[in-house]
Amino acid sequence: MAERRTGSRGRPICIVRGRRDTARMLISLRIRNLALVEDLTWEVGPGLVGVTGETGAGKSMIVGALKLVLGERADRSMIRTGEDSCTVEAVFHLAQPDEVNTRLAEAGLEPCEGDTLLVKRVMTSGGQNRQFINNSAATLASLKEIGRHLVDLHGPHDHQSLLSRDRQRAMVDAYAGAAEALAAHHEAYGAWRASCRELEELASAERATDAELDLLRHQVAEMEAARLRADEEEDLVRRYKTAANGSRLAELAGAALQKLADDDDSVLAHLRQLQRGLRDLERMDPDLGASLKGAEAALVELEELESTLRDYNEEIELDPAALAALEERINLLESLKRKYGGSVEAVLAHLEKCRLKLSRIENRGEALGALQAREQACREAVDKTSAALRKAREKAGPKLAKEIAGHLLDLGFKRALFEIRLDPLPEPGPQGTEEVDFLFAPNPGEPPRPLRLVASSGEMSRVMLAIKSALARQDAIPLLVFDEIDANVGGEIATSVGRKMAHLGASHQVVAITHMPQVAALAAAHYEVTKEFEGGRTTSTLRRITGEARVLEIARMLGGKEKSALEHARTLLKAK
Repeated sequence: MAERRTGSRGRPICIVRGRRDTARMLISLRIRNLALVEDLTWEVGPGLVGVTGETGAGKSMIVGALKLVLGERADRSMIRTGEDSCTVEAVFHLAQPDEVNTRLAEAGLEPCEGDTLLVKRVMTSGGQNRQFINNSAATLASLKEIGRHLVDLHGPHDHQSLLSRDRQRAMVDAYAGAAEALAAHHEAYGAWRASCRELEELASAERATDAELDLLRHQVAEMEAARLRADEEEDLVRRYKTAANGSRLAELAGAALQKLADDDDSVLAHLRQLQRGLRDLERMDPDLGASLKGAEAALVELEELESTLRDYNEEIELDPAALAALEERINLLESLKRKYGGSVEAVLAHLEKCRLKLSRIENRGEALGALQAREQACREAVDKTSAALRKAREKAGPKLAKEIAGHLLDLGFKRALFEIRLDPLPEPGPQGTEEVDFLFAPNPGEPPRPLRLVASSGEMSRVMLAIKSALARQDAIPLLVFDEIDANVGGEIATSVGRKMAHLGASHQVVAITHMPQVAALAAAHYEVTKEFEGGRTTSTLRRITGEARVLEIARMLGGKEKSALEHARTLLKAK
């Protein structure tokens, strides 16, 4: 039933409640300032949900709102006149949220809280559009990707996916239960293509000229002869600086030693003389002992300094040949760095790369044989997995075609033909070794032709419904939205269309926006869209109708509210 509340600006908010069911997909849809809708919250129920109303009442608002939350491009003209923005919010229940959570993680978005997914779209008159998934800002591409897993929306012209041969193949695979076979083929195909790329790379290497081989050998020999070490350069530069300044360093160290210890007037000579005097003083006055310890410590430290200077002076290299050798080594490192990298580490990395390349070329015969054997083994694995996939398709195709044909018969195609053909590919592909094509002949005496070439929009709606009915158990998207796909049909065919939708409603949540009373009468819940004029503004509202109100709406759809129409309406409702 519809419930009205007052919003923050004193405007009425319409809340339309449906029967609760935890298995449904779309829990609620809130629309604010979209076209003629001011503020509407729709709590959607399970099964087949019918939405009706007179032409122009605003039934398209539901489809428009769903398209927005599914990531379709926004048009500012959709914003309600006089408002700065419009908002659409949807809450989805996911019985198995793992796949959607994986997509959310790949997009850097927050996962679902439990089994609930929140989607929000905001569009402003200034052209600024924002979208949110689980309260995290999202890109339009991310919203569109997630939307593919939430709702399957079909209108009179929304059948392009049905015409895609990739989509048709996926339908046959789903019917065949070939998910494991397809995954095995994907893995085998990926390994085969990787081995093919390696073989092509080695074949290119095999075509190296003698000059290229000579150059590669020369580079490897030059770098190997240098016997580089990754930690060598810093120590080498330090030793070179020391050796280059050896004479001056020896002169400074010798002068320091002379002043410190090498004559009778040195610091240590005077300090030792001072220490002897202090010891005499201590013997005469023992109380001064603690105060005189500093002189003894100073003598020890200066003697250690003397030892250090003497060792240093002895280690200084004054050999010109040694200096020349250090300089030559540094020049060699600089030359190699200029040729092969900016550091010794880079040169060593380049050496390993060249060694590997040279090894592959020189041993190409053996490597080529091993790769050819691996490629052949991978190809045999691909042939095996593709054969299993083809067998599953060959078995499932005729069964699925027969089942679709049965549904087409129910939908008014009394003598139509429907076939599923497998067309072999010249080479294996990631999806197997054949393409799938749905063939359809709506009229007797005509050969079946590809569905994309023969079906009109009216026929396509019923074909799509037949296919959906046949694949009801395999369809992974629980929410199906049919937007007036029953156009151009009537009578018993319309009743059959309604029955097919109601049957789908047993395993899916189905929203049918319809002009056909036979379809509306079969719905588990019936909602009516009306226009109201109040305060100088027109507003579209949605309300659930039951009892006599539903009888009156179905009678209106039958062409009037005369007694015969009312009786016919009651008959349709009793027959569901």
